[in-house]
Amino acid sequence: MVAALSVRDVTWGPTRRSPIIEEVTFDLAPQEVLAIVGPNGAGKSSLLRCLYRVNRPWRGIIQVYGEDVWRLGPREAARRIAAVPQEVPADFPFRVRDVVMMGRVARRRARVAWSPEDRAKVGAAMERLDLAHLAERLFATLSGGERQRVLIARALSQEPGLIILDEPTNHLDIRHQLEILRQLRDLGLSVVTTLHDLNLAAAFADRVLLLDKGRLIGAGRPEEILTAQSIRTAFEVEAAIDRHPWVAAPRFSFHLANRGSTGA
Repeated sequence: MVAALSVRDVTWGPTRRSPIIEEVTFDLAPQEVLAIVGPNGAGKSSLLRCLYRVNRPWRGIIQVYGEDVWRLGPREAARRIAAVPQEVPADFPFRVRDVVMMGRVARRRARVAWSPEDRAKVGAAMERLDLAHLAERLFATLSGGERQRVLIARALSQEPGLIILDEPTNHLDIRHQLEILRQLRDLGLSVVTTLHDLNLAAAFADRVLLLDKGRLIGAGRPEEILTAQSIRTAFEVEAAIDRHPWVAAPRFSFHLANRGSTGA
C-alpha cells in the first residue's frame, strides 16, 4: 500500500547552521490520523510548513501518495494537500460561503463563473461541517469554533487526500475542541495535526509523533510513544498514566519534575 504521506530524513531551519528540525522520518497510512506533539519550540509548526510546501527542506524527501511534493506544481499540490494554519485574520472581509469556495480555486477549470460541480462540493462541505445556516454571515462575525469549522470546510472543498492542521483546537473551549476533533476523525481522510494537549492527542489520533528540540523521539500508537519516560524527557514533567474511561487510550496527569531527577 502506498503511504498517504512519507517523510524521510527531513531537515530544515532558517540557515543551514541553525536547523529547527533534523532528520525527521515517519509514514502516514491512508485515512490515518497523526497528532504531532512536543514542547514549545520543538519544531512542530516548522515541520508542518515543510509538509505543505512553505519551508523547503535542505535535506530529505516528502512524498504524498508516492509523489515528491516539491516536484508538484502549486496547483497540483493544492489538489492533494489542504492546509489549515493556526492563525487567520479575524477580520477576513468575506462571507462564509465565499471563504469555503476559495478551496475550489485549485480545481477550477477556467477563469469563469463557478461551475455547478464547484457549488455542489462547497455545499456538501458546508453541510458536513454544519455551516449551511451561516452561509451568508461575514467570517469576522463568527465565534472561534465556527471560524475553525469554516476553514476545515474550505480545506475539505479542495478534495485533498491529506489535510494538515496547525493547532486546530487553539483558543477553543472544551466542547468545541471535542467537536472539531470528532469532525476531523469523521472526514475519512488522512490527517496530520499538531496538538498541545496530550490527552486530546491520545484520545483522538491513531498515531502520535513526539518531537523535542527538532528531533524525533518516537512515532507510533499513543500508548507506545507517550510513556512516563518520554514525557519526562520532552516536557520535563512527571506523568501519571491510567486508562481513559470512554476511549481505548491512555490518560495523563502531570506535575513538575524535580530538577536533576533521572529516575524511571
